[in-house]
Amino acid sequence: MTQSWRISPVLIILVLVAGLSAYLYLKPGIEKSGRRGGAVPVVTHTVDKQQMVVIIEALGTAKANEAVEITAQQSEIVQQVAFDDGELVQAGQLLVKLSDREEKARVNELEVNLEEAQRQFARVQNLARENAASRQLLDEQEARVNALRAQLEVAQANLAELEVRAPFAGRLGIRRVSPGALVKPGDIITTLDDLAPIKVDFNIAEAYLPDVAGGQTVIARSVAYPGETFEGTIKSIDSRVDPVTRSVQVRALVDNVDLKLRPGMLLQINLQKRVINTLTVPEKAIVPIQEQQFVYVVGDDNKASKRQVTLGYRQPGTVQVINGLDAGEQVVVEGALKLGDGTEVSVLER
Repeated sequence: MTQSWRISPVLIILVLVAGLSAYLYLKPGIEKSGRRGGAVPVVTHTVDKQQMVVIIEALGTAKANEAVEITAQQSEIVQQVAFDDGELVQAGQLLVKLSDREEKARVNELEVNLEEAQRQFARVQNLARENAASRQLLDEQEARVNALRAQLEVAQANLAELEVRAPFAGRLGIRRVSPGALVKPGDIITTLDDLAPIKVDFNIAEAYLPDVAGGQTVIARSVAYPGETFEGTIKSIDSRVDPVTRSVQVRALVDNVDLKLRPGMLLQINLQKRVINTLTVPEKAIVPIQEQQFVYVVGDDNKASKRQVTLGYRQPGTVQVINGLDAGEQVVVEGALKLGDGTEVSVLER
């Protein structure tokens, strides 16, 4: 009688799991035996002390050193526009001239009346010296001269208001009026910005407040000009700390001789905090595990030991080591992912 054998699926699964476990257990040994001498090739770096510049980074907004909206002071017709869009102007330069026929006529009238009143006053003075005119008549004529002189000053001031001039040197914005247009007080004719230097406002954390002072150098960068830097100095520091963000506003004046920076631009600000002499290692030597940081140190026996370190300030490619390492030790910068504590290594390059 023939007897059939049945293999249980559970038994098949157990055999496969056992085979996979054996392969994973033996794989490191197989890989190590494939290498010369079983050592893992690595590149190391010598831990040493270097000067590290501690930088405070912030984002700032550019603002004009002086900014104003040019407006008319009287309701009148535009007679002449004496500027172009975006023009660089000097302080006192004529921008717009309004119709001034009436004001000029009033000034001319008062000048003639004042001249006649001054002649009458001089004649009365001569008569008063000869006792041929009363003191009252002399005083009345003097008062008339003073009154006409005051009226003339007012008329000249009104005439001057019909000429809109630049209050300071800078760059004009877009022209918003045309000859023949009626403008009223408050109507914007154009804008004027003083761009050299330019102000930059940025915020820093209150923890950095002791490291910031007036006159300190700052470096500004803009995405509009890759690779280009703009140097400036801190002008003022706000007297209050924002209770919500726990930050303080700082204002710097940045050189802008070429007028490349414009109000409203976003600038990256770098502010040198201080220079420290400290132990540093390349960032690629750090092996993060959860919230802890480790490095592999190569000893004289060519074995790697895993060591926890405490890190401080960071710079691109470099990090400060507060404790866990000594100067002169060799740390692995390439090949660390293949290592374990006590793994034998072969140093390819220092």
